[in-house]
Amino acid sequence: MPPNVRTLYSNRQNIRQCLANADLVIGCALSRGTKTPILVTREMLGLMKKGSVIVDVAIDQGGAFETSHPTTHSSPTYIIDGVVHYCVTNMPGAVAGTSTFALTNVTLPYAVQIARNEWRDAVRKDKALMLGLNIAEGKVYLPALAELFSIDNIGNAENMNSLC
Repeated sequence: MPPNVRTLYSNRQNIRQCLANADLVIGCALSRGTKTPILVTREMLGLMKKGSVIVDVAIDQGGAFETSHPTTHSSPTYIIDGVVHYCVTNMPGAVAGTSTFALTNVTLPYAVQIARNEWRDAVRKDKALMLGLNIAEGKVYLPALAELFSIDNIGNAENMNSLC
């Protein structure tokens, strides 16, 4: 990292300490298959300077800021307690071509593996594919998804024998 970049663990104490000096805070937490945790509460927003900006990249999964609500490209911002909020859903849609190339560059190798190996073998051979398994053969393999929809038919992605 360049000398002007300082990394910190993402925890309440560090977030709180950084808010008072921040001109820009980007919320980009993601919890696979479930709602994003609130990292900055309404009370914590009061620590920020008037005119500072928050960008909630996690808005598609509920948002990382308690004061976030979805906006659009035609009306992208709103202000709460003097802090500008940018919470546009589907932010990559603003650069559709670029984001599509980025997504396909990352996902194409997985699609090729599945096409070449049959999905069960591909999942068994590649831990990343196994961890990406959400639903197969009538069972839900992502616990957060099962919980969200109150589904009891849960598979165990770590034990691939149940899929063979």
